[in-house]
Amino acid sequence: MNASSPVLVIHGGAGTIAPSRSVAEELVYHAALADILTAGAACLEAGGSALDAVGIAVDLLEECPLFNAGHGAVFTSAGTHELDAAVMDGATLRAGAVAAVTRVRRPGRAARAIMEAGEHVLLAGPGAEAFARHQGLEMVEPDFFSTEARRAQLVQAQATGRIALDHDGASPPLDEARKFGTVGAVALDRHGHLAALTSTGGMTNKRPGRIGDSPLIGAGTYADDRTAAVSCTGTGEAFMRIAAAHDVCARMAYGGRSLEDAARAVVEGALPSVGGRGGLIAVDAAGRIAMPFNTEGMYRGHVRMGEPPATAIFGQAR
Repeated sequence: MNASSPVLVIHGGAGTIAPSRSVAEELVYHAALADILTAGAACLEAGGSALDAVGIAVDLLEECPLFNAGHGAVFTSAGTHELDAAVMDGATLRAGAVAAVTRVRRPGRAARAIMEAGEHVLLAGPGAEAFARHQGLEMVEPDFFSTEARRAQLVQAQATGRIALDHDGASPPLDEARKFGTVGAVALDRHGHLAALTSTGGMTNKRPGRIGDSPLIGAGTYADDRTAAVSCTGTGEAFMRIAAAHDVCARMAYGGRSLEDAARAVVEGALPSVGGRGGLIAVDAAGRIAMPFNTEGMYRGHVRMGEPPATAIFGQAR
């Protein structure tokens, strides 16, 4: 395997995902993940960059109401939506991110626009939205992100007086109690370059203004051609405290660890030490991938050029 063998990896969140009540319901998720992988792979096969491939994948994840990003994002305690996203280019270490946006249809695109502009890395709230509007990105009314399933989750979370992680208390199409809701993609292109992109709606019933790890470079998102591209999902505060995404790369760069060893050390050791649960996806400069999680499941999949996509929720990919 070498850097000329492109690969794309995606995730749609991790957590205590209960087995589905029917095979058909579970297949809905497998089909969605496979379609998204196929679209991203087409970009890589055509010679597209890792940045473009992760952008296509996250565009589609944000538009799919099955996942907690973009359309289908969870509600804050105020009954609103606040979305976060970040992107990083492993070739240059350029990065861009948005936090707490309420009208940007595709936060992942806004993050990339900030990266391309080069002046700042992270913009939040009204300032981020003004920038996105100035860049000609599509803006929507806040209720664009709403779905009835997410509203039901908010009602249940508020009734029990707790903050819920993504699909807590939801049933269709899977009973996903305590599922962490973030989407992400990492890729290696035929030029040997890496990229990572992460997007999220946060936590159901979260306090307005709460920002998790997803838009924080080094916490939930990181990419460096010398090591790996990483996108995380889980209890954001814990990922922030250990700088999880960067920690994977640091263990490789300074400790000589393989991608698999570094990723597992973070997910199975560093995260639990601070009460963290969740997982991550990663691809290294040689095209090796890692998708560890310390929860019962994680929506995930990968595709290599010339091979069909492989997707998984619980154990092995299918």
